[in-house]
Amino acid sequence: MCGIVGYMGPKDPKDVIIHGLETLEYRGYDSAGISVLNQGKYERIRAQGKLVNLKEKLEGKSFPGGVGIGHTRWATHGAPVEKNAHPHKVYQVNIVHNGIIENNEELRVELKKQGSVFESDTDSELVAHLVHYANDGANNLYEAVIKIISKLEGAYSILVVSEEYPDQIVAFKNGPPLVIGVCDDAREVVIASDIQAIMPYTKDVVYLEDNEVAFLTGESVSYFDIEGKSLDKKVTTIKWDAEQAEKQGYEHFMLKEIYEQPRAVSAAIEPHVDALKNTVSLKNVGFGLDYDKLIEGDLTADEVAADIKSTLDTFKNLERVFIVGCGTSFYAGMVGEYYIENLAKVPVEIELASEFRYRNPIIPKDSLVIFITQSGETADTLAALRQVKSEGVKTLSICNVRRSSIDRESDGHLYMNAGVEVGVASTKAFVTSLAVLNLISISIAKAKGEISEEKESRLLMGLLEAPKHMDSVLAYSHFFSYAADTLKKFKGFLYMGRGVNYPIALEGALKMKELAYKHAEGYAAGEMKHGPLALIDEKMAIVMVAPKDALYDKTLSNLEESKARGGAIISIGTGEDEQLKKLSEHYLSLPEAHWTVNPLIEVIPLQLLSYYVADSLGNDVDRPRNLAKSVTVE
Repeated sequence: MCGIVGYMGPKDPKDVIIHGLETLEYRGYDSAGISVLNQGKYERIRAQGKLVNLKEKLEGKSFPGGVGIGHTRWATHGAPVEKNAHPHKVYQVNIVHNGIIENNEELRVELKKQGSVFESDTDSELVAHLVHYANDGANNLYEAVIKIISKLEGAYSILVVSEEYPDQIVAFKNGPPLVIGVCDDAREVVIASDIQAIMPYTKDVVYLEDNEVAFLTGESVSYFDIEGKSLDKKVTTIKWDAEQAEKQGYEHFMLKEIYEQPRAVSAAIEPHVDALKNTVSLKNVGFGLDYDKLIEGDLTADEVAADIKSTLDTFKNLERVFIVGCGTSFYAGMVGEYYIENLAKVPVEIELASEFRYRNPIIPKDSLVIFITQSGETADTLAALRQVKSEGVKTLSICNVRRSSIDRESDGHLYMNAGVEVGVASTKAFVTSLAVLNLISISIAKAKGEISEEKESRLLMGLLEAPKHMDSVLAYSHFFSYAADTLKKFKGFLYMGRGVNYPIALEGALKMKELAYKHAEGYAAGEMKHGPLALIDEKMAIVMVAPKDALYDKTLSNLEESKARGGAIISIGTGEDEQLKKLSEHYLSLPEAHWTVNPLIEVIPLQLLSYYVADSLGNDVDRPRNLAKSVTVE
């Protein structure tokens, strides 16, 4: 998610904004920028890449104007280059925007007819054009902004400043958060997308709700709804303890970790991708290399090249792949089965670690056994690894914790790079496992000559776009919050999907069980008529994962069967799917993506669904009863 900071007050806005943006770096971003009032004009400075690049451009500059806005951007519409960085400036108007303007194509056509010329490829710039035209006839910036809000469709939080009204800021939102921190009086105000950017200056905050507008003048802060009706907003005094500070403003670690997933996926992919050539090369896997030397990164260029070749040689000779895991890791492995068998044409067997070693598995010598574990200490998975190694079969681990037992003892090593995951119910570890399995499947397919360079490039480009698609889904998290009070009343949940969406249904059901303590089952949608139909009545919720893929029509048929039995339908599909909408009480639209990327996007609404139902029931979301983060006993 993008980061937003705005400031009005006696300090140099540059300092407040940059410090605030630094506190939001954990969100992940690819460019940054500020617009600051300087002698009656807004000076805009932007930079591609990290904040350090922006700070270098600002070195030695001071801005006595007392007003400014800043932004860290995660690319959605348009490449991560400087021309697409925020703030966007159209004549006198400057804006920063977090979210998605869904009707951007229609607005672009309309604005072109009015004579607009666009500087960027973003949907965000269009808002600045709209405000520019709305300034005509307005008495202040608030009046200009209120004219254009009804034209926007989507999820957004936006700050607007204008040289025509240099001592004013307007903030408004529908979806992504905006918090307004009021210091000793309304003459100093900090606005941000997260509380931690405000905390150094004040603990008195106002939470802007959807379809609300804040108008700052340097003398006062006024609040309105989008119809112009004045609002009396409550000031909340933040009382954080050390744990709350670590949560960075989120109510629970799990919610924070759900929001960190786009950045985590990007971090999992980045080490193994040549973005200029659009190719995958799994780096530092370490088959046959000294572990300590590998983990410390103390490899020569020749050793790195030899390592890449060793990995490709291992993959080229594969006859069979086994993937072993527990719980969420097992479901990630199921997705990996679809990836590898479809792309690389190598047979895959998925194994529960707790059952694997007790059934005396037959593992051909030219096999690779992949072990997936967030902690690297899962007892059943570690025991299975040791059994496989005793039989002389090559092993590869996907872990989040370096130097953990499973990481140390496996032959090859790949990392989720998800960062610390505090919530017991895994989120970041799941999506980063999918990202790594995606890379493995492409790499095996390359080694076996099953995909062309063109297809490799196409697959990789789809995967590189996954974080921005995930970000767009997160912008709608508030809808699950609204729906939770209704959804928590169902006696149970049936999650269904076909093909690669089936494991996502299983993972969604697991999250509902872990967090909400509701009976929930995941099924392959085609199996409904073989038993689960007997469970369906008006007290049963059906969660159907139904993107527009090769199995869409069959999935839709299964959904019709559920609807006919009285089940309440919650569906997740692609775009504005009118068929799914008609069948569903709740429908969530996902961006269109390649089938290998869909699982990374689909799981987010299922995580949010479970989170908000559990939270509305008063459950401890971060510490579900009877569960532990790392299962180190059998």
